Amino acid sequence: MSPRRSVAEALGTRSAILERGVAIASCEGLEGLTIGRLAADLGMSKSGVLGHFGSKEALQLAVLDRAGDVFRAEVWERARPAAPGLARLRAICAAWISYLERGVFPGGCFFVAAAHEFDGRPGAVRDSVEAGFETWRARLEKEARRAVDAGELPAATDAGQLVFELLGAAMALNHALQLHRDPLAVTRARQAMESRLGGVA
Repeated sequence: MSPRRSVAEALGTRSAILERGVAIASCEGLEGLTIGRLAADLGMSKSGVLGHFGSKEALQLAVLDRAGDVFRAEVWERARPAAPGLARLRAICAAWISYLERGVFPGGCFFVAAAHEFDGRPGAVRDSVEAGFETWRARLEKEARRAVDAGELPAATDAGQLVFELLGAAMALNHALQLHRDPLAVTRARQAMESRLGGVA
């Protein structure tokens, strides 16, 4: 076997482990993600799985990173072509709602679930979850400030408050879909976000 093929196979195996890990953690939480469970699901040895990550915490962090890649592709990359400011904020909200409505992760928003699981538990996993939310919040605030500077939102708009409310609407939508299977949830979320992004008349 050539070295190039060995590297490619190793990367393919790692990717398969992460894909399965994301699916498990989405439904059962990051703590439900164990080396033994992954090994059984993928028909591998525990040492084979462990060899790619070294520890359960490293596996959890890698799964978080992979889930972040999925979220960015589903939400940010879909909205990025829109003009900066209000148009992009609206595109972000539309993509965000679609991501939740379509159930991209089988257990709902991966990061809302991870935040509930780890918000009171200090450590590297909690820090990674927090950093992801902070990055997303900062990106939304940047677009909100652009919209204000361009006169698309009222000059008195508090970007931080606006983003707080958009995050709240998205989290409420995730909750309504996952816990209540509420058929009106998507419509309510769209109305909540659009009423906040009404712009300058």
